[in-house]
Amino acid sequence: MQPSFSKESSHSQCAPPLWMDRLLERFCASHLLEEVQGDLHERYWLRVRKKGIRYANRLYFQEVVSYLRPSVIRRKKTLQTLTTDMLQNYLTIAFRNLWRRKAFTFLNVFGLAIGIATALLIMLYVQHEFSYDRFNEKADQIVRVVFNANTHGEHIAESHVMPPTARVLKSDYPEVLDATRLRSGGSPLVSYKENTFKINGFAFADSNFFQVFTLPFLQGNPRTALLEPNSTVITKELAKRYFGTEDPIGKMLVFKELNATCKITGVIETIPTNSHFHFDLFVSMSSLPEAKSDSWMSSEFYTYLVLPKGYDYKKLESKLNYTVDKYMSPQMQVAMGMSTKEFRQKGNSIGLFLQPLTDIHLHSNFLYDLSPAGNIQYIYIFSAIAIFMVLIACINFMNLSTAGAANRAREVGMRKVLGSVKSELIGQFLLESILLTLFALGIAIGLVYLALPVFNQLAGRELSLQFIETPWLLPGLLLFGILVGTIAGSYPAFFLSSFKPIQVLKGKLLTDRESIGLRSGLVVFQFCVSISLMIGTTIVYQQLSYIQNKALGYEKDQVLIMRETWRLAKNEDVFYQKLLQDSRVSNASISGYVPAGNSYNNNFFVTGEDNPNKMVKTLRYGVDYRYLATMGMKIVQGRNFSEQFATDSTAIILNETAARSFGWNNHAIGHTLTNSDNDGKKTAYHVIGIVKDFHFRSLHERISPLVMVLGQNRGTMLVKVKTQDVSDLVSSLKQQWTALGVEAPFEYSFLDTDFEAVYQAEQQIGQIVGIFSGLTIFVACLGLFGLAMFMAEQRKKEIGIRKVVGASVSDIVTLFAKDFLKLVALANLIAWPLVYYAMSLWLNDFAYHINIAWWVFAFCGISAILIALFTVSSQAIKAAHVNPVKTLRSE
Repeated sequence: MQPSFSKESSHSQCAPPLWMDRLLERFCASHLLEEVQGDLHERYWLRVRKKGIRYANRLYFQEVVSYLRPSVIRRKKTLQTLTTDMLQNYLTIAFRNLWRRKAFTFLNVFGLAIGIATALLIMLYVQHEFSYDRFNEKADQIVRVVFNANTHGEHIAESHVMPPTARVLKSDYPEVLDATRLRSGGSPLVSYKENTFKINGFAFADSNFFQVFTLPFLQGNPRTALLEPNSTVITKELAKRYFGTEDPIGKMLVFKELNATCKITGVIETIPTNSHFHFDLFVSMSSLPEAKSDSWMSSEFYTYLVLPKGYDYKKLESKLNYTVDKYMSPQMQVAMGMSTKEFRQKGNSIGLFLQPLTDIHLHSNFLYDLSPAGNIQYIYIFSAIAIFMVLIACINFMNLSTAGAANRAREVGMRKVLGSVKSELIGQFLLESILLTLFALGIAIGLVYLALPVFNQLAGRELSLQFIETPWLLPGLLLFGILVGTIAGSYPAFFLSSFKPIQVLKGKLLTDRESIGLRSGLVVFQFCVSISLMIGTTIVYQQLSYIQNKALGYEKDQVLIMRETWRLAKNEDVFYQKLLQDSRVSNASISGYVPAGNSYNNNFFVTGEDNPNKMVKTLRYGVDYRYLATMGMKIVQGRNFSEQFATDSTAIILNETAARSFGWNNHAIGHTLTNSDNDGKKTAYHVIGIVKDFHFRSLHERISPLVMVLGQNRGTMLVKVKTQDVSDLVSSLKQQWTALGVEAPFEYSFLDTDFEAVYQAEQQIGQIVGIFSGLTIFVACLGLFGLAMFMAEQRKKEIGIRKVVGASVSDIVTLFAKDFLKLVALANLIAWPLVYYAMSLWLNDFAYHINIAWWVFAFCGISAILIALFTVSSQAIKAAHVNPVKTLRSE
C-alpha cells in the first residue's frame, strides 16, 4: 500500500533540487519570486505524491526553464502612478497627523524654525563677507600690489607701495593690461561759497581709476573726469548733502589745507558697503606732486593691476624680485649702504607681492589697509555653527519621529496590507517632513526679519533680506527648505516604511529597538556640539577679559585724546598751555602717536655703534617732554627727555625689547644709534633712557623694538584727566577750540574706548557665538524634552507598575534621567579634546593669551548635565504623578 503523508511531512521529506531553486531565484524578479516559487512547489509536491520524485523533478526543471523569459526575468515592479487623488489623500493625512500630535508638531516646527533662522542669518553674513569687491566687473582680473619684508625676525607687511610701481610694472610686463593708484588724503576741510565742511573719505586717484573699478557715473565721463589737475569726482550722497538740488558739475571746491581749488567733473553712485575702500571724494592724481616721484624708498600709494582673464597672478609675482632688484636696489644702496641682494644674503627678505582683489577683505593682515579686514576663520566658525544648528534641528525631527513610531505603526501596516509599496510610504513621510519644514521656514523668515536689526548691531553690518532685488533668494530658500525637510525626514521615512505588516498589526514593534542606538548617537552629537560652543564662548570671554585687564605698560584710563590739533596751526601751543593750567588736567602731551587705534608708526632702521653691519627695524614715536608722564610709562634705565639738555634733539629712548635687540640689556645708556635717510644722510642718536615695554599695538602681536625721539610728530593731544566731571571739561575745551577760529569740528575720544575698539571684532564674535551657543543648547533641549515626553508615554504602564510595588517619585526620575545623563556625559568626553584643540589654535593667534583652565570644561560639562537633567526631570516628574489606576486600567 502506497504510504500516505500529510503536506507538512512532504515539505520536510521532499523538496525540489536546490540548484533548480537557486536558478529560479537568480533570474526571477524579487517581487514575483514568492508567488511563482510557491505555486511551483505546490505542483511539485502533488506530482511527487502521484508519480514519484524523478517525474516531479523533470517537470519542475521544465517549469523553471519556462519562467526564464523577458516578462519574468528581473522585471521591475510596476509602480502605481501618483494621482491627484492620492496626493490629496497624502496631504490630508499629513495635516491630520500634524494636528493630532500637537506637541510633536510644535517641538519640531519651533526647533526647525530656530535652526533655519540661525542658518539664514549666518548665510546672509557669510554671503556678504564673500561678496566684497565682487561688484566690480573686472574683480577676477584685478590684483593689489603689496610690500613685504623681514629683517632680523621683524616683519613688515604694508598694503601700499612706492610711487612708480604702477608705471614700471605696466611698462615692463605685457601681461599687465592696466595699472592704477590710490592715495588716501585724510579728512580735509572743503569750502564751497560760504560753507565749510569736513570730508571724511578723500583720496587721490589716477585718471584711469574709474576704468579699472566699476563705480557707475551719474554725471560726467569716467574716462576724462580725473584727466586734468585739480579735477574732482564726488559721490551722489555727498552731492545731495552739500549741494541739495543744485547741479554740482562745474562747481569749485576750495581745499584749504592743500591750498588748492578743484572743479567737480563727475558724480558717481555711493560706493557699496561691500567695498574695501570707502571714499566720498576723489581728486586727480596729477594734482599731487609726489605722484610723479621715482622714489623706491617711500610707500604711500595703493596700486592695482589688471591682468588677462584666467591668468595666474603667481606667474607675474615670481618676476617681481627682478623689478625690486632693478629699481629699488640702487636707491637702497644709497640710503642703507647695501643692495637688495646683500640685504637678502644677511638672512632678510624684501619684495613685492600680489593679492587678488576679492581676497583683500578676508585675507589681509597688512598695515595701512583702507578698511578693517574681515577674518576667514570667523567665517569658518559661523558656517560650522549654521550647519550644526540645522543638523541639530533635523536630529530632533528624526529622534521624535522614530521615538513616536508606535503611533504610526498600525497606519503603515494597514497601508501595506491594502497594497501600498515601500516607495509610496517613503514619499508620504517625506512629504509630511517637507510640509512641516516649509512651515518652519516661513516662521524662520519672520524670525530673521525680527532679529536682523539686533544682529546687524552686533556684527557691525547692514544685512537685509531683499526678495525683490535678489530674485534667486526666494527659490533658493524654498530649495533649502525642501533639502532640510528631505534630510530631516529621510531616516524616519525609511524607518517607518520598513515595518512588517504582520508584526505591527499584532502590536509587535521589534524594529523600534534597533533605532535606539541611532537615537542615542544623535543625542550625543547634539550635546557634543552644544558643549563645544559653551566652552568656546567661555574661553573667548576669558581672553577678552584678559586683554582688557592686562597690564599694558601705560595707563589707559582717564586719558582724553584730541586729534587733528594741527588744525590750530600757530594757536596749538596757546591751546596747549591753557590746557596745562586747567586744574581738571593733571598732565598733557602733544604727539602724533597713541598706543591704540589707527595711529600707525614709522619704520625706523638703525644700526648700533658696536655692530654697524646689524641693522634693526624699529618703530619710531615722536614725543614731547611730557609724553611718558602723561601716559604713565616708566623709565627703567637712564632719564626722560628734558628741556635742560640742549643735546636732547638727537637723544633717543629705547624700549626694553629694542635694547635687547642690540644686546644692551643693562648697559644701553650712552650708546649711539645711526639712521640714514633716503638720500644716505646719516644721523647719530645717543641713548639716554630705556622705557619699560608697553603694548603699542594689538595683543595679537608681540612687542617689537621701538625708539622715541623728541618732536618730529605732532597733531594729537593726550590729556590726563583728574576730574570726575569729564563732560564739563570737554565742553570747556570745545568752547576754547571754537574761540580760536578753527573751522573743523572739535573731535575727541578716550584711550580706553579706543583700546576696546581694537578688539571690536573679537567682542562681536564673542557675543554672537554666545547667543548661538545658547540657541544650540535650547534646540537640543527641545529634542531632549520631546524624547522624554515620548518615553514617558511609552513607559506609562511600567511606571504605574513600579508605583504600585512601591517606587517613589525620585526613583522614577532616576530611572528616566540616568540613560539621558549617560549620553550627555559621553558628549562631554568627546567634546573636550576637540574644543581644546580648536581653542588652542584660536588663542595662538594672540601673542599674549590665557592658559585654558580645566575648570572651564568641568563647569560647562556640569552645566550641560544639569540642563539636561532639568529638561528630562520635568517630564519624569509629570509621569510619576499620574495615578497608576489610570495607566493600568486596561490590564
